[in-house]
Amino acid sequence: MLEILTNGPLNTVQDLGRPGAMSIGASGGGVMDRQAFMHGNILCGNVCDAAGIEIAYFPFKVRFHAACLFAVTGARSPTILSGKILPDNWCHAASPGDILTLAAPDRGVRAYLCVSGGIDLPVLLGGRGTDIRSGFGGYLGRGLQKNDRLPLSESIVMPAVPRDGHGLSTSLSLPMGGTETLSLIPAAEYDAFTDHAHQLLADQEWSITPSANRVGYRLEGAQPLSTTRALNLLSHGLLPGTVQVPPSGQPIVQMADANSCGGYPKIGIVIEDDLDRLSQMSPGTSLRFSLISRPEALERLRARRSGFTTLKKQLGTARTHLLV
Repeated sequence: MLEILTNGPLNTVQDLGRPGAMSIGASGGGVMDRQAFMHGNILCGNVCDAAGIEIAYFPFKVRFHAACLFAVTGARSPTILSGKILPDNWCHAASPGDILTLAAPDRGVRAYLCVSGGIDLPVLLGGRGTDIRSGFGGYLGRGLQKNDRLPLSESIVMPAVPRDGHGLSTSLSLPMGGTETLSLIPAAEYDAFTDHAHQLLADQEWSITPSANRVGYRLEGAQPLSTTRALNLLSHGLLPGTVQVPPSGQPIVQMADANSCGGYPKIGIVIEDDLDRLSQMSPGTSLRFSLISRPEALERLRARRSGFTTLKKQLGTARTHLLV
């Protein structure tokens, strides 16, 4: 069992989301930075979809009431286990009574805590994650509060790890600082925008406004994007990564809790890798867009999935050697 020792309305139990839920009007949800979260579960020997905690409000403190493995990934946050400083992106064994503390990050904005076996909460609409807007899923459908106790799976055998743990050398999702570049593919209404808008989309710097949350990131640029004519669209389905352009001409990027439908024209879709990176950017960050083709986007998606498979195999082999 995990005991939460700090209040954090933005800290929630999450997994990889609810596949198919958007077709019935519910948010797909899930973690914002999928790569960091999946790395954490792989380090713990879990399936990639095991429920963990997304931490966006710091400092975060939790007490372990049972022996387990845990991994902290995502934002670069000073991490201390009962007085011991841990490296970034690290998996370690916890003993009953150990207290884990995460301080405010100096790079990135969201950290992830995964535990061996995952957090054992009910599956609703195909997922264990929290949908705060609708008030269901996760732990009582809300952000975590002090004294909350989260049950852990009791049927998991912890994989072997070195005494001082093990980890990853880097987290590719984190922004590097300066102006970030995000790759996107053209969306359905791309051709309805003017040539000048196409140029602005790629050449102009956009700033993340304070209106940035799990639903969407509103961006602001010096010049707005405009269409060749007024569009009167019916509401249609949306997905995370969709870049909508409302009448203001300032883009909105749909994030993990994306609206299930909307009527604003869509100029592009941010690819999965870069959507993870965007989720780790704070308001005020400057970014640019780079248009790529669908085949290029698919190739990067295949490489991403292959990377997860390779990491699982490498860690599995390393654990086997530990047992010999």
